[in-house]
Order: sequence, then C-alpha cells, then structure tokens
Amino acid sequence: MSAEVSPGGVPLEEQAGVGGPDAFQRLYTPHRMAYIKGEGRGRDDECPFCSIVDMSDEDGLVVARGKTVYAVLNLYPYNAGHLLVVPYRHVADYADMESEEIVEMAFFVQRALRALRTASGAHGFNTGMNLGHVAGAGIASHVHQHVVPRWGGDTNFMPVVGATRVLPALLGQTREMLADAWAAAAATSTSTAEAEAE
Repeated sequence: MSAEVSPGGVPLEEQAGVGGPDAFQRLYTPHRMAYIKGEGRGRDDECPFCSIVDMSDEDGLVVARGKTVYAVLNLYPYNAGHLLVVPYRHVADYADMESEEIVEMAFFVQRALRALRTASGAHGFNTGMNLGHVAGAGIASHVHQHVVPRWGGDTNFMPVVGATRVLPALLGQTREMLADAWAAAAATSTSTAEAEAE
C-alpha cells in the first residue's frame, strides 16, 4: 500500500498516538521549556536586571555601562545581537523614569544602532518597550527598551514553523563583538562632537 499524501502531494508523516498522519515535520526544542517555565529567573522578588549590575560584564552579558543605564544582551534573543537598554534604578514604568535616565537611554539606543550596524551589518531594527505583563513584558517590574537587529529574510521557516531561533554565535561571543563595536561607535561620536564644537 502506498503512503498517504496531502492534497498538495506531500507525503503524510506517520505519528504515534491519537489522530491520523499529517504533513507536518516535528522539530523538538526541549531547551526552550526552561524559558517557558521561567527557570533561572529567580524568585518573584528578585529582579534579574538589578542582579546583573553586580556581575562582571562577561557574566552578565553587559555590552556597555553608563551613568544611569546599561546595555545588555537579551538572554532569550529574538535575533542575534538583541540588546536591552536598562536603567540601573528599579523602576517599572517609563513615565516614572527621571529625565537623566530617559536622555541616557535614548543615547544608548542610538549607540546600540551604530554598534549593531558596525558589528553585524543589520539592515534595520525594531526598537521599543513592552510596559506591563499585558503588553508582553517578560520582566514588567523593571523597564527596559529592546533593540532588535533585523536582516532581509530573517523571518524564515525556523521561527515561523519550527518555533526555533537560529543564532550564529554564542551569547558570550556576541557580547564581546558588540562591546568592541560599541567602544568604536562611542569614540567616533566623541570625535565628531569635539570637531563640531571647535
């Protein structure tokens, strides 16, 4: 007997359990269960963004530190180089941030764009904040701004169908690459500002 096929001619995969065969392949990603269950996030009264401040840059995946904010790699990135700009002060709402924090956060987002373009040749970016759990904030108690680099074709079958991200480098390698590009971008910004002041 020949194997069953879908209306599109795709052979149907035999599957164990209830139900008939279907045209879907299965790509299992059990490592994602740690994220779904919130493992490694600590207790509800512990803020990972506050904990990162006392870590080394390498251990905390910190790319750059400022006076009131810092830039850190997202532990569960949407794309390679996905950064978060976070105030040191534990504050939940952008509306409650102090002026100095808001200004430095804006400059850090600008530097993040420059560093990511230099380090990875990003074609575009998504930037923004999810304020509150209902808006999608994974850590709603501490405001943070996302900077997600994008490339043509980065929304391919892996995340859409396989619910899996393919990242070309380990987070530690990405942090080192971006920290170097960040320093270069900061030096260029300083040189340009000094030249304009003369």
